Amino acid sequence: MKNKLEDIEGFQWDKGNIEKNWLKHNVLNSECEQVFFNEPLIVADDVKHSQKEKRWLVLGRTELDRKLFIVFTIRNKLIRVISARDMTKKERKIYNEEIKKHTEI
Repeated sequence: MKNKLEDIEGFQWDKGNIEKNWLKHNVLNSECEQVFFNEPLIVADDVKHSQKEKRWLVLGRTELDRKLFIVFTIRNKLIRVISARDMTKKERKIYNEEIKKHTEI
């Protein structure tokens, strides 16, 4: 997946997703974008929701260290965020364990 992200040229925000994450979860589009530029970034396939198009799950953090869970797809080298919210307690635990791995190296 890392190689796939290296080919990304930007983000796709349109009428269908421009305000959705703010209205549902108080997550700004700029926060979603920040997550993809900060390490560690945990990316996994979203097998359950990939019937119509390939989707991925991300655990990451913003510049202000807000930890977010994001579901996204890639269309024409653009990341389209489908959903973004704060990590659950379980997701934060997984993410914090990954941070420890990166700091031990």
